[in-house]
Amino acid sequence: MQIDRVELSDFRNYRTLSLEPAPQLNVLSGLNAQGKTNLLEALGVLLLGRSFRGAKAAEMLGWDASAALISGEIRRGDTVRSVHRAIARRDDGAWHVGGEGCSWARAIGFGWQDLGILTDGPQARRGFIDGFAGKLYSAHLSGLRRYRQILARRNHLLQSGLIGSALRTALAPWSEQLARVGLELVGRRRAALRDLQGEAHRLFPTLAGGGEVTLRYCSTLPEDAGEADVLAALEVRFPEEVRRGQTVVGPHRDDLLIEVDGRDLRLYGSRGQQRLMALALRLAEAGPVARAVGSAPVLLLDDALSELDRQVEARVLEHVATAGQVFLTTADVTLPEARRATWWEIRSGRVAEPALRAVRGAA
Repeated sequence: MQIDRVELSDFRNYRTLSLEPAPQLNVLSGLNAQGKTNLLEALGVLLLGRSFRGAKAAEMLGWDASAALISGEIRRGDTVRSVHRAIARRDDGAWHVGGEGCSWARAIGFGWQDLGILTDGPQARRGFIDGFAGKLYSAHLSGLRRYRQILARRNHLLQSGLIGSALRTALAPWSEQLARVGLELVGRRRAALRDLQGEAHRLFPTLAGGGEVTLRYCSTLPEDAGEADVLAALEVRFPEEVRRGQTVVGPHRDDLLIEVDGRDLRLYGSRGQQRLMALALRLAEAGPVARAVGSAPVLLLDDALSELDRQVEARVLEHVATAGQVFLTTADVTLPEARRATWWEIRSGRVAEPALRAVRGAA
């Protein structure tokens, strides 16, 4: 799929904008704080109805604006859909993103925050795999919300002051739901990770010039665990749960191990290796998502080449040049390797018409 046209009104530092991007690699160049990342964010909102940066709706409004509008046309084969989004206040005063989206629209974003997949705690890696699974399986994110509700209710009971048989009786129905919904959640995570492992195993050495990637799901329960096993584990650790006031068994405690050549990249990788792995994991999402939806997702890559050496940078550019529609921001106006790109210059919330595309900065 691709974006044929996008129009913005009062979105961050863009008062108005009308853009018809190229169907393949679009390089958004310019100095810092000119609006490159803001434009990527707008494209993500157009396709997904939310910010890939995790920004709240109110934060995406232009200065002194009462609402922001994003509209455009997206294409899959011969099918063209009009998409409209509006950032406005609800009757209760809260800001939200509303409007009409498209069921087959998909985007994969990469930004500086994705380095946290390697450098932050287990929650960051769970968030990554849940986000990926949500792109593949329509039931995953709703199942995740349900699991969190069950977990919150169970933790509330553990902190309620109930003791002994009264507490066990109150916990029983929530423990059963935790086991059932939790195993469904873990099953989708493991299936998503298998898809991602195959792509990352192929892609990372292509970009890095070598290295064997292993992604492993680390669970508090065996891979073949059933509901009875979860309930038994909860029973064994019941005294610990009472003491700590929280549930200590379940997918909310799981993690993802990321290795290259048998070494844990979280502990032994350089910052450049970690950044490349984070980028490779995002790029590896594209294949499974395309197979699940029936069309390639749009890639939104914010400063993806930062901290990469020139050889790796060239290999990344070679890959994304043939990865469907890609938007790549950079402050580097040379990038002679990006010969098949369409260049757009961003200045103070304005986008200049593309000039010479072929070897911008190399002539």
